[in-house]
Amino acid sequence: MRAQSPRPCCGFCPLSEQAGSLRWSDEKGGAFEVRVLGVDPGLTRCGVGVVDGAPGRPLRMAGVGVVRTPAEAEIGQRLLLIEQGLELWLDEHKPDLVAVERVFAQHNVRTVMGTAQASAVAMLCATRRGIPVTLHTPSEVKAAVTGSGRADKAQVTAMVTRLLRLDAPPKPADAADALALAICHIWRGSAAGKIAAALANANTPRPTVRQEYRR
Repeated sequence: MRAQSPRPCCGFCPLSEQAGSLRWSDEKGGAFEVRVLGVDPGLTRCGVGVVDGAPGRPLRMAGVGVVRTPAEAEIGQRLLLIEQGLELWLDEHKPDLVAVERVFAQHNVRTVMGTAQASAVAMLCATRRGIPVTLHTPSEVKAAVTGSGRADKAQVTAMVTRLLRLDAPPKPADAADALALAICHIWRGSAAGKIAAALANANTPRPTVRQEYRR
């Protein structure tokens, strides 16, 4: 059953009426849940997965897929397509938080550059909407989902399928990795604490771009 709108509490708590994006679940006594959009960045395939849940409670997949771009297109056009695709996901699912895989050094510099650029687009899309963004390393995600930071993709996919009670493993692997990122973000640390901090700073003025002109 899809989680319902959150129930107001004391009015002073961060989980009160102002937390309009939080979801109340009536399953097993009721609890506030968060919706996390995980992004596995990549130029050719950018995995996207949306998960609803809370630490210690059952998780539910709200959506999964990939944003694809043609390899023969110019880099600027490909990044624009990724932005447009991610914006559609943000519009449809309205996540509370966004989790992006942290780019780590690889031997293939061209590949890591493309991944970093796609990662920056994802962070930009979320930040522009005021959605908190957190980066997780691949080993953090593997450890959170499987219990081992050295798990392979097959093990991660199997655990994601099991944790989300899916009928079949999500494909391609980029989509499964995106769901794993969302699960990791819900389970590692206090997701509720991060939301509370974000809500507490909701009225803090955002930095503006300074422009200087010379004649």
